Amino acid sequence: MLKEFKKVIPILVMVILLALFCPAIAQAAESLNNYIEVIPEFNISIAVVSSLIILLLGLFIWEPMPIGIIALAVPVILAVLNLWTKVSTEQALSGFSNKATVTVMAMFILSRGIQNSGAVQLLGNKLEAFTGDNQKKQVGAITTFTGIMASIINNTPVVAAFVPMVTNLARRTKVSPSKLLIPLSYASMLGGTITLLGTSTNILASQVSARLIDHPFGMFEFTKLGIIVFIVGLIYLVTIGYYLIPERIKLESDNLIRDYQMEEFLSEVKINDDSPLLGKSIGEVFKGLDQDLDIIQMSRKGERFMEPLDVKTIRAEDHLVIRGSKKTLLEFIKNKGIALLADIKINQHQLEDSIQGQKIIEVIISDNSFMTGQTINNVNFLERYDASLLAIKHGEKISYENLKKLTLKAGDVLLLLVTDTTLKRLEKNMSFIIEDDLEETNYSPSKICLALGILAAVIGLASMKIISIAIATLAGVIAMVASDLVKPKEVYEAINWEVVFLLAGLIPLGVTIEQTGTAQFIANQLLRVTGIFPPVVILGIFYYFTVLLTNVISNNATAVLMIPVAVNAAHQIGANPFAFVLAVTFAASAAFSSPIGYQTNLMIYGPGGYKFRDFIRVGAPLEIILAVIVPLFISIFWGI
Repeated sequence: MLKEFKKVIPILVMVILLALFCPAIAQAAESLNNYIEVIPEFNISIAVVSSLIILLLGLFIWEPMPIGIIALAVPVILAVLNLWTKVSTEQALSGFSNKATVTVMAMFILSRGIQNSGAVQLLGNKLEAFTGDNQKKQVGAITTFTGIMASIINNTPVVAAFVPMVTNLARRTKVSPSKLLIPLSYASMLGGTITLLGTSTNILASQVSARLIDHPFGMFEFTKLGIIVFIVGLIYLVTIGYYLIPERIKLESDNLIRDYQMEEFLSEVKINDDSPLLGKSIGEVFKGLDQDLDIIQMSRKGERFMEPLDVKTIRAEDHLVIRGSKKTLLEFIKNKGIALLADIKINQHQLEDSIQGQKIIEVIISDNSFMTGQTINNVNFLERYDASLLAIKHGEKISYENLKKLTLKAGDVLLLLVTDTTLKRLEKNMSFIIEDDLEETNYSPSKICLALGILAAVIGLASMKIISIAIATLAGVIAMVASDLVKPKEVYEAINWEVVFLLAGLIPLGVTIEQTGTAQFIANQLLRVTGIFPPVVILGIFYYFTVLLTNVISNNATAVLMIPVAVNAAHQIGANPFAFVLAVTFAASAAFSSPIGYQTNLMIYGPGGYKFRDFIRVGAPLEIILAVIVPLFISIFWGI
């Protein structure tokens, strides 16, 4: 409890102090004004907003709690400090009713409908037949298909649907999944830049652009640039990028136990006839242990039992499979009438039982999972799902000990022994992505056509401006539910609430940055350094600066912070402000150098076994290439 409270302290203290000591802050501000006035264009409002931005950047990087929750504190702070932020209560809460927030919520539900129809899975299942075991062909096909799908529905659900397909393709063709998963994530980001609906960043940027320069994005307004960016990225990934991506995971067999190098942490023991434990329940013996040992499976007369095993009575000749180090296990079994079967090496086949429906699977923690920031014990996961936990993988690191106390992050992979019933429950939960070689689904062509028809209608109505995009997407949600493509309960599960809270919290911050003159001030400082260059070079500098920022904080947060600054900079040098808005929008979706800068990178971090530096190695060259390509073609298409 104390650990959880510590996470809240920074924001809680900040809000309480600001609320209680507003008079003192005001008096200090008056004194500070005497010193601030010596800096041209600088004032107390800019100082307060700039300090808030710096604080938020620090919290986003440190992430003591989910960034969506951190963002929810922003309207509170803006309202409390309204003397300097110049934001009314209505403006502070405007993010919740903003068209961008509504549209993004609706798009998550529309994406779920497309997934439920089987369209994404059907496309994925055609990959293996098309590519075979040709790795470059696999990269090209995965990149192309992912980019196309991510251009018309939100890219995060596309990656969630494709990760199991790609990892299973890798296993069946004996290709390292590391070689395929970075292209999958990058392609979803590149494809998301093709249309307005590709990513929440585009929708948010459109609303900010409409507010600042009265120019919202059309559905296909930047498609020509998006296609060029996508093609450049595709060529890079199948040529230079292919050779830069390391093979972190080497699949030498179909044995997950061997792939996870678990042989030293799984042992089988036998209960002897003279054991003092006979007649006791497993719960009695193992529950209060200080040693890090877990019972994974019990075998009795050919029948295998999994957790929960607490109520099972220990009998002679019982066999137990135990997870733990050999040293710890030897200490435990000493003088307990338990024999270590040292000649038996545990493998996947031994643990699985097709008759009883027991199998080993990998489960990825999705970016909006309730498990993020929690431990296995916190959420009672193993008891809730009747599963046995074998190992946890985060990036390249695999943990075998104290698993129930490890704090989980998005992208972590759990190696589980489950039953068919548990597997079906996990498949229905959007908090998890199941890496399992599932039987081919029986697709319904009518459902696929219906789902794609609803999406086409939404795009058509919005692009022809018959109704606003927010209303069009909401109408699409109603149609998806009415046609039973999305169950009413799934409506709430499909929404990534962290993204929604982030938008609702940060949209009023963008208003504040503009109204207080902070955007103009920051633009002035940047132009003092870059003003000697031609406009197209300044555009490139803004693009790359935004890329660096989006690699360490959320893409949506970057767009909110940088678009007002870019617009002000464009006005000051007499350039086309829309060109600068586009540069920032494309840059905010180009977090290729970091696994933490974009949700899809997090989702493939664990399954690919990557190191942090792998993203820098593969992503940095692509970012540099696009820092030239994007400004150049913006200047050609829209002028500067």
